[in-house]
Amino acid sequence: MERPADTTGDHASLLAAIARGEREALRRLYAAESRRLYGIALAILRDPAAAADAVQDAFLRIWSRAGTYDATRGEPRTWLAAIARHVALDAARARGRETPTDDPALGDRPVEEDPVSRLDDAADAARLRACLEGLPEKNRRSIVLAFVDGFSHSQVAARLELPVGTVKAWIRRGLASLRECLAS
Repeated sequence: MERPADTTGDHASLLAAIARGEREALRRLYAAESRRLYGIALAILRDPAAAADAVQDAFLRIWSRAGTYDATRGEPRTWLAAIARHVALDAARARGRETPTDDPALGDRPVEEDPVSRLDDAADAARLRACLEGLPEKNRRSIVLAFVDGFSHSQVAARLELPVGTVKAWIRRGLASLRECLAS
């Protein structure tokens, strides 16, 4: 496998030229690094259009922040990769993307289409209400936000100011308790 040429000095001089506002230096750096930075963004976002946008945003940041590059703190390519990675992660957070799993117990897919609409009569609704009231507050609130208000797990987590994994666990345990209560 052929090793890439050492571009440390060239990239550092390009960054210095970009810091001085030289557009040609940005064009040359883009030609040299855009494919690699696109690969980093694509690995994070898994969406070609979003990855291309992230690379564009990364080069805008590079243009505006080239003067902050410090050769004593790392290689230019590492600095460029870090910018691309951060832009892609910001884009992923902004999209509110969750990675779905195949485990329905984690709540990525509803366990039932619409549990409330499947209740046959007022007695079932009263039983459900009683079972919900018997849940710990954290589980009840998470379930209501997810299944009644229609929030995603990440939206519930943001509303409760908790990690998504914690919210998923609370919902999973609450649903298990509800099933048990309704079955008895």
